[in-house]
Amino acid sequence: MTPLSPEQRGAAFMVLAMAAFAVEDVLFKQATTDTQVGVALLCVGLGGFAIFVFLSLRAGEAIWHPAILSRALVVRTVFELAGRLGYGLALALTPLSSTSAILQAAPLVVTLGAVVFFGEKVGWRRWLAMAVGLAGVLVILRPGLEAFEPASLFAVLGLIGFAGRDLATRASPPAMSTAQLGSLGFAVLIFAGLVYLVWVGEAPRLPGAQSLGLLAAASVFGAAAYGALTLAMRAGSVSAVAPFRYSRLIFAFLLAYAVFGERPDAATWAGAALIVGAGLYALSRQGRS
Repeated sequence: MTPLSPEQRGAAFMVLAMAAFAVEDVLFKQATTDTQVGVALLCVGLGGFAIFVFLSLRAGEAIWHPAILSRALVVRTVFELAGRLGYGLALALTPLSSTSAILQAAPLVVTLGAVVFFGEKVGWRRWLAMAVGLAGVLVILRPGLEAFEPASLFAVLGLIGFAGRDLATRASPPAMSTAQLGSLGFAVLIFAGLVYLVWVGEAPRLPGAQSLGLLAAASVFGAAAYGALTLAMRAGSVSAVAPFRYSRLIFAFLLAYAVFGERPDAATWAGAALIVGAGLYALSRQGRS
């Protein structure tokens, strides 16, 4: 049997990561039907944090890297907090299909941020692709129309938060291991749950046994997805592996239909097509450059 090339391994890990993220989203959304959003964030954060702490201890490394208080990681943490809060609320309050579609614009926002903050050069074709992708987000949101859902703006907050996190990750110390970054990421999720509970003034209530099981499973799938994503980005060239990130939308739409009976309307399909098409084109242009 012919061994897989680095790009093929990277693509396989990326598809695996996107499938695991989609399952995590479904489990989280199911749990929040009878569990407070803040408590759900807190439980998933605690579960994922425990997993990565165990991996760090098994590897004989420190749980917290000394660079955790560096400027880059502090900025990364703030953006991840915004992303976790926004995306968690969007999952709980809006359809999974539209939330997942909006999130697919993150690579385009990252490209825009790289131009603004890192001075990267982008040709007119990629500028056009970014404009088309962001127009796709507006098509899904439908601001000013009767079908506009204000809660869908939480997905936009998640989009901006995750894009900012990815940009800040570029400046984070490369010596940090996957487990150390994972511990930090899930610690932020714990903090996001606490922030939400304080913000809405709710006293936390212990979830039922079924919800606890769903949230525990979400922690496992989230940690697995994080690990697979890291392996994907380290296995092959970014231009060859990154396009498979959009497979998450396929898994999300299928699961949204199978589990929640969601049937995306024409605007959601059109917006998703614009976002994915623009993202793939921008990635192709980046690979050529």
